[in-house]
Amino acid sequence: MIPTLDTFHLHKWIRSRRSVRRFLPDPVPQPVIESLLETGTFAPSAHNRQPWRFAVLTTLESKTRLADAMGADFRRDLLADGLSPDEAEKQVTRSRARICEAPVVIMLCVMMADMDTYPDEKRQRAEYLMATQSVALIGGTILLAAHAEGLGGVWVCAPLFTPDTIRRQLALPLDWEPQAMLLIGYPAKVPEVRARKPLSEITIYP
Repeated sequence: MIPTLDTFHLHKWIRSRRSVRRFLPDPVPQPVIESLLETGTFAPSAHNRQPWRFAVLTTLESKTRLADAMGADFRRDLLADGLSPDEAEKQVTRSRARICEAPVVIMLCVMMADMDTYPDEKRQRAEYLMATQSVALIGGTILLAAHAEGLGGVWVCAPLFTPDTIRRQLALPLDWEPQAMLLIGYPAKVPEVRARKPLSEITIYP
């Protein structure tokens, strides 16, 4: 029997989650990290194949190595886009600090080995999208689980731009494809809510 929850306060609590980018230095206990991941695995997934995989970084050394490697790719791309070296360095430094200062970095990866395969490109592409959607669902669930623990977190898409570097730096299996990072910790600052588009602008009832 699923416990009955006060839906008004539950909706209010869900809406109170924020994307937190500034954290206290306090470490997150290992049992809490494992609880977040375990709760995350109850997210829905395509065919219930659970194509998500995690690499969890908690040491300054591992986070620094990752940030430096990703930063090198980021700097190269910014310079190629025409940014000045000073402006590129500012952005790289800001990105590096966010990774290094987060007590926990969870690298979310997709793994296709258990998904269906098709002879045509159209259906195979759809299967891949289904798997990446599953990874997005578990990421959102982990962020809500973190919120329940009094933690803050933010979704970072940067791994999409540098998957091979991340795979090498973290020694990931070749079939683990980095999709996103979750930066998690006890919040040093919780941002104000940002305006949401009204449903009338984003919803139709055909």
